[in-house]
Amino acid sequence: MDRFRRGSECSCNSCLHAAPVMSGLDPKDPDFKYLGVDRKALLKELGNVTFDSKKVCWVPDEKEGYVKGDVISREGGKVTVKTEKGEEKTLKEDDVQQMNPPKFELYEDMANLTFLNDASVLHNLKQRYIKMLIYTYSGLFCVVVNPYKRLPIYTNSVVLKYKGKRKTEMPPHAFAISDNAYSNMLQGDGESGAGKTENTKKVISYFAQLTALSGGKEAAEAVDNKKGTLEEQIVQANPVLEAYGNAKTVRNNNSSRFGKFIRIHFGPAGKIAGADIEFYLLEKSRVTSQMGGERNYHIFYQLLSDYAKQWHDKLLVAPDPGLYSFINQGELQIDGVDDSEEMKFTDEAFDILGFSAVEKNGMYKATCAIMNMGEMKFKQRPREEQAETDGTAEAEKVAFLLGVNAKDLLQAILKPKVKVGNDYVTKGQSLEQVNFSMQALAKSLYHRMFAWLVARVNQTLDTKAKRQFFIGVLDIAGFEIFDFNGFEQICINYTNERLQQFFNHHMFVLEQEEYKKEAIDWEFIDFGMDLAACIELIEKPMGILSILEEECMFPKASDTTFKNKLYDNHLGKSPNFGKPKPPKPARQRRTSSCTTTPAPSERQQGAHGCDVFPSNGGDAKSGKKRKGGGMQTISATHRESLNKLMKNLHSTSPNFIRCIVPNEFKQSGVVDAHLVLHQLHCNGVLEGIRICRKGFPNRLIYTEFKQRYSILAPNAIPEGFVEGKVVSGNILEAVQLDKQQYRLGTTKVFFKAGVLAELEDMRDEKLSRIIALFQAQIRG
Repeated sequence: MDRFRRGSECSCNSCLHAAPVMSGLDPKDPDFKYLGVDRKALLKELGNVTFDSKKVCWVPDEKEGYVKGDVISREGGKVTVKTEKGEEKTLKEDDVQQMNPPKFELYEDMANLTFLNDASVLHNLKQRYIKMLIYTYSGLFCVVVNPYKRLPIYTNSVVLKYKGKRKTEMPPHAFAISDNAYSNMLQGDGESGAGKTENTKKVISYFAQLTALSGGKEAAEAVDNKKGTLEEQIVQANPVLEAYGNAKTVRNNNSSRFGKFIRIHFGPAGKIAGADIEFYLLEKSRVTSQMGGERNYHIFYQLLSDYAKQWHDKLLVAPDPGLYSFINQGELQIDGVDDSEEMKFTDEAFDILGFSAVEKNGMYKATCAIMNMGEMKFKQRPREEQAETDGTAEAEKVAFLLGVNAKDLLQAILKPKVKVGNDYVTKGQSLEQVNFSMQALAKSLYHRMFAWLVARVNQTLDTKAKRQFFIGVLDIAGFEIFDFNGFEQICINYTNERLQQFFNHHMFVLEQEEYKKEAIDWEFIDFGMDLAACIELIEKPMGILSILEEECMFPKASDTTFKNKLYDNHLGKSPNFGKPKPPKPARQRRTSSCTTTPAPSERQQGAHGCDVFPSNGGDAKSGKKRKGGGMQTISATHRESLNKLMKNLHSTSPNFIRCIVPNEFKQSGVVDAHLVLHQLHCNGVLEGIRICRKGFPNRLIYTEFKQRYSILAPNAIPEGFVEGKVVSGNILEAVQLDKQQYRLGTTKVFFKAGVLAELEDMRDEKLSRIIALFQAQIRG
């Protein structure tokens, strides 16, 4: 990141102006407080501030990242400064960074900062965050910092304010990105706890509210006799999926433990015509074990809350989560969260989604059966390798809730059927094997129940209304680096590396290839953001996942055999592979080294060795069969799904929302400067701003440009046939646009960031004058 140490100065004319006035929102509007800045008042306040860019700078600071400093002297490539903390330091010129003029305080789009460097971007984000202005534009994408509290910026009145507005007309917001991406793709990513799930919900809610507030009769009628309208059902899918798919982690009280790709379909008139959800990598290990400071999935605690007391007798549970070993290994409560109230929301959401009483009760019973599974006790028979039950009360509860025979359940666990040749024989299990089978059964049951839940929600959201296009919202579990990283972390981080590579490829490679294709004079820039080597280490033949799949084929495979094969194939041969080191802060580079994966056969195969449940024809999400008849491993299934997702993403025009964790303590208004800087570097935020400033991010094909902007210079268009490129050039010359602000390609005209917005303003002004003239003539 040395190229950003002192910063790069922007030469585009648009950066020399004060920040644009957000004409779509009055500073006196009640909604304005957490959305925008009263730029006129701020500039007036800063009017008397003296500023000399040669006498002030940003100075590195161990705690704050960077602090303001006054330059005392410069000599021999070194600079002596006095910081705002009163400390006098002498540093290399390259270690201090340039400071932007005061008029750029609280700036809405960091691509327009005069000086782009680590310190200026950090300062801008920090100052906006302190005022709870959590959204900030960064050129082609949006950065959002998790506020760790609810803000009144997602109401119906705010939705209407952003409806149909251009990005430059309103303050930064997920709603502005959503409106801008009305026929495109939305992708959100970031660290775990950065706010991806919350912003995904806001985006979905925006489209639902937009349609509902616009009338949306066609969509509502397509729902027939269901309890909620289609818009309500799309929004209410969130409480249900969060109850069963989200949990408290150390960094996030409502962490998504699965990934989801939500497609909202629209009809010809722009009304919502349906939706569907595809999920990825539900974290099954959490069902039976949790780390300190974490919880199991929300639904377990909700079902034991006061609101669910009415069902406790028939669900065969007590209202104390501390009694159940599968859910009491970490925290039992979340500060500021009422599980009873959340259960009420979940239960009502099931009703709005049209679940029958039988379906809803079935979900609750299966969930409580899993809790009771953790209380089933077994013991080793003396002088035998065979385990036996230590009481049958809990097994009978589990069997009753699942609708199976208790004797058959215990037989399947204690003496499962094993295929030998063409025949099946029963095989006694040791105590360790029985406990393993019980936990595997619980995890498999929960996974299949979740898969059924998603399929059932999709059934509700699948209307017969005509579909013309869709907007997709991708929400994937964020990067995770723990003291000990298991199979889930490898899959989660592998997924995020693929998505980061997609972002890098879209922002840095395809953008520059487009310039070359259009014969624009451009010198290729290598941003050093290629993650191919790391991705290949994980997914290539004899990569980490390939070796793991191979190990799963051997009954005696263990952590040690898996680790040894990894070392033999990659240690010293791949720069991205190394031996585990003592735990470092979460700021370390993601996926830079590999730690061993526990119990490969359990995590990979997901086998539960229990055939007490009758087959229902299989489930696409519970495991796919190979052509040879064997089950496909979890990693192979995930890679297949991920490749399908990436193919889908590459076929769209994505918009990115980069989510940032401000601190690791979930405290509102507090910024850990080094943690934020780490994320800005890893997410490619600074590089993204840089290419936006240097490049020409906005473009139109010549026919579209001529059709839309010929009104600005009708006399510049000759009669008869004229090539579109010539017409476009004539129009731009007629409006006296600086030639440094645009380029004429082979088939398109390219613009610097912000130039199209200026042309739109000119067009609006011209249309207003024409309309006013017509009105005057009509009135006489």
